[in-house]
Amino acid sequence: MSEIIYELSAYNPVELFGANEVRLKQIKVLFPKLKIIQRGNHLKLVGDPESLQFFKERFDNLLLFYDKYGKLEEQDVFDIMDHLPTQAKTSRSQEDPGILVYGRNGKLIRALSVNQEKMVSESEKNDLLFAIGPAGTGKTYTAVALAVRALKNKEVRRIILTRPAVEAGENLGFLPGDMQDKLDPYLQPLYDALRDMLPSRKLLNYWEDHTIEIAPLAFMRGRTLDNAYVILDEAQNTTEMQMKMFLTRMGKNSKFIVTGDITQIDLLRNQKSGLKQVEHLLKNVKGISFVYLNEKDVVRHPLVSKIIHAYKQSQTPVR
Repeated sequence: MSEIIYELSAYNPVELFGANEVRLKQIKVLFPKLKIIQRGNHLKLVGDPESLQFFKERFDNLLLFYDKYGKLEEQDVFDIMDHLPTQAKTSRSQEDPGILVYGRNGKLIRALSVNQEKMVSESEKNDLLFAIGPAGTGKTYTAVALAVRALKNKEVRRIILTRPAVEAGENLGFLPGDMQDKLDPYLQPLYDALRDMLPSRKLLNYWEDHTIEIAPLAFMRGRTLDNAYVILDEAQNTTEMQMKMFLTRMGKNSKFIVTGDITQIDLLRNQKSGLKQVEHLLKNVKGISFVYLNEKDVVRHPLVSKIIHAYKQSQTPVR
């Protein structure tokens, strides 16, 4: 007799095996020759080598399916575990090409407006994309979805998300707590987007092994970012030198997306926004694209679009 032990710390047992282990029980029925024991983060299988190999081929495919779609149904388990990977047919075999990524519990995440769709298409054609527009237009959320998709498709090895902590002058020492406590308020929108798109345990693993990194812009200095999907959010609050520093971090096989709202600049009056400068410097450079979003792209409460339009008419910045 032989055995295989799966270490499943990246998966929530309830999400993977279902309430009361309904999907695990289903697997046990499909593999009566194996002794299958689930304890905490480990799945132990005991049986003859041939049966174990038969199981492994299918269970590995089941985990890949769950990683991609964020959800398992009983029919999915049957389709995958009872067939060879090349023969398996699942309820998601006819995919909608407009879906960017399947989020937690199978949430469908896609571009929701014309300019968000333009962000998607331009990001596929260019290694550097600037997405500029007012609050609520989905700039950051769409950018994070593109990064997660690239990571899931193994197009990049890591995701790096950064923001200028301008409200604290990028000098966070006076704030309470350790470094993570100091940074969290500025980076919360990025955390929120990631939690929408990745299971909690998988996301925690990515943070721990630095597959996903969230850091203030000041921490980017001196680095070369290879094989990465990098997003600079709130870029209107970078100075001209900070923007130059960030853009020159681009390494081999990297994609950069810069998002910002030039109507919400929080810099000191004697400082010029790096985002406004690059609009003029880089707009005609091949490989770089600019996408402009507006109130028609707002995906928050319907009143947000009307509020943005009113401020636009009065030329008063929205903060």
